[in-house]
Amino acid sequence: MYTVLVIDDSASIRRVIKDMINNIDEFEVIQTASDAYEAREKIKQYEPDLVTIDINMPKMDGVTFLRNLMRLHPMPAVVISGESVRGNDIFDDGAVGFIPKPSVGESMINFESRIKDTLLNLTFLLKRYTLKKPKPLKEVKITKNLDDIQRKVHPDEVIPSNPARFGSDKLIAIGSSTGGVESLLKIFKKLPGDLPPIVMTQHIPYGFSNSFAHRLNDNSEVNVCEAKDGMILERGHAYLAPGNMHLTIEKHAGVYKTKLLDVSKVSQHKPSVDVLFRSVNNSVGGSVMAIMMTGMGDDGMIAMKDLFDNGAYTVAQNEASCVVYGMPKKAVEIGAVKDIVHLDEIPKYMIEYSKGRRK
Repeated sequence: MYTVLVIDDSASIRRVIKDMINNIDEFEVIQTASDAYEAREKIKQYEPDLVTIDINMPKMDGVTFLRNLMRLHPMPAVVISGESVRGNDIFDDGAVGFIPKPSVGESMINFESRIKDTLLNLTFLLKRYTLKKPKPLKEVKITKNLDDIQRKVHPDEVIPSNPARFGSDKLIAIGSSTGGVESLLKIFKKLPGDLPPIVMTQHIPYGFSNSFAHRLNDNSEVNVCEAKDGMILERGHAYLAPGNMHLTIEKHAGVYKTKLLDVSKVSQHKPSVDVLFRSVNNSVGGSVMAIMMTGMGDDGMIAMKDLFDNGAYTVAQNEASCVVYGMPKKAVEIGAVKDIVHLDEIPKYMIEYSKGRRK
């Protein structure tokens, strides 16, 4: 049984949605909330498997709440709203489904059918989420030193540094975080389908990376997929790290393949840009192009400096076009970047690199 929290400022709509969801096998509404702040407390208390969110709510609008939810407590969320214009964009904010509310004169049977179809189509995702759902922690005594507890895992602890020599193989590696979803979409819309293989780590909640890869694929000539273990890297293809695994690259018998690692967070992230960039440096070497895009923190900084020192062509998104100028700024500050580029110009630089004009 999958538990649901319904969030809507209208008491009558909450009752309608609750009754409709309770009529679906495998689903049960355990609580409702009238605004984002009440929802936040009930999520903590009841730990639902799914939330439904209205866009027009008092105190905090549904889009802002959805973005905060994906950042602080990522979980499956379906938007149920009368603002159908948000339907194409809401997935970028982290939603896994969108259900328009009934229009004037529309039968409630149609609305109930939309809810049922959407939720039943999400059972595969909910099953994965509940299997990975964090279990409540038992109270324990802390005996370790605080510095040890808060210590970041260095990429060397996951992948020791062993840089490959500068070769002729071309590969593009991209790291991004906050603001990266929208920025990557803008880039991929401008890319031709004959580029060298592209590998990407975007900080994204578990369960949403696959749908984002499909979104990139639908808006680009490049074939984009969520990376699976052992995939051979091909020209014209891009591989996105899953939301709960590190993506790395290995070379076997002259062929580059993906390898997924289910280990600790690195630079406070999983997937980590540092892990991807380190593996790229070890397997391909200085012939690669590495791009650091918008994001908070410093993930990727260490490995990008290693790439730079190995002769790789390293690029950082400029401050003016970043949603958060964190990761690119850190890379620039430690001298890991050859070119600083506006988001709109990154596709051109990727194309020029593929033709040997950028090194």
